[in-house]
Amino acid sequence: MKLTWLKWSVLPVAALMMGSVALAQDQSSAPAAKPDPSVAQRKENQQDRIANGVKSGQLTAGETGKLETKEAAINGETKADRAANGGKLTTAEKQQINKQQNGVSKQIYADKHNANTAHYGNNEVGQRRENQQDRIAQGVKSGQLTAGETARLENQQKNIHQQVKADRSANGGKLTSDEKRQVNREQNRASRNIYRKKHNGRTQPK
Repeated sequence: MKLTWLKWSVLPVAALMMGSVALAQDQSSAPAAKPDPSVAQRKENQQDRIANGVKSGQLTAGETGKLETKEAAINGETKADRAANGGKLTTAEKQQINKQQNGVSKQIYADKHNANTAHYGNNEVGQRRENQQDRIAQGVKSGQLTAGETARLENQQKNIHQQVKADRSANGGKLTSDEKRQVNREQNRASRNIYRKKHNGRTQPK
């Protein structure tokens, strides 16, 4: 009689323990709640579109510089809003950022589909410029370059391109040997600048 009582008193306890283990397993396997990723995803999407435009030549250095200046301003505003609200954005702030990104998105589309394209050419100067643009595009895509850094690098490329254009106009479409050496020196400085900015520890904020 005593053994029978023990058997029936142990069974409910065992069942209760097994249920607790199963519940704990269910809870541990359930996906953790994630914060709203819309702001970060939107920013990453814009940067990808800009990087693709740089790579394809659809965006000129001047156009890219202006777009990245706008992105840098939005990043700065987002950072300030988060700092003022304990690391979070209010609903109104998210709506404002989304509205600003809509404006940039339209500008990216317009710039990528206008008549302005980056022509590199098959000569040494053109190939060097294309290589620099590819490195910038890769840095934008990977997040190694912030929007502000990209804007400054693209403005540097724009200035070199304008100088090349002026020199060609003054020499019947060609560059003299001295002008080529000058352009190459300027691209060497730009190249070092790209490297430093891609390896300075600052990355595109998520």
